[in-house]
Amino acid sequence: MNGAVVLLWSAVAVLVLVVAGIFGAMIVMGKVSLFPQAVETIAPQPKETGVIDTTYSVMVLNATTTPNLAATTRDTIVNAGWPATAVIAGDANAQDFATTTIYYVADADRPAALGLAEVLGGVPVAQSDVYAGDVVEGGKQLTVVIGLDRAGEAPAEAPEEAPEDAPAE
Repeated sequence: MNGAVVLLWSAVAVLVLVVAGIFGAMIVMGKVSLFPQAVETIAPQPKETGVIDTTYSVMVLNATTTPNLAATTRDTIVNAGWPATAVIAGDANAQDFATTTIYYVADADRPAALGLAEVLGGVPVAQSDVYAGDVVEGGKQLTVVIGLDRAGEAPAEAPEEAPEDAPAE
């Protein structure tokens, strides 16, 4: 019986040493942490929502070769509640603008630009002062530049920011 007890204790000692060795190796390899650090949680950013503000005047510029896009877009905007006298449609100097974009001048105009973007089906918005000179003093204006994506033509590439040479009225 004495030999069996020694064999049993030897087996237990081997088992403890093997488990301790595996655990120690996992700590060294970084697989197990004795004192885990708190995981930093990142709160999801709330989606910006637009406000349909019909006090803004809207200039719609067709920057494609497809006729009547500005007039059609103007009608969509007027049907959404803007006064017909506050929405002006025309052609841009350029006819190869890739992506339809709504431009606003000041940070305070962004919610209204997002609201208009929702009316037009999720059009991107960008801040730019390219059209700031077209705004009547003291007035608030948004500018919609219709791109090749609305004309059914494949855009070459979509601008992320307002280009320095964006099409003008």
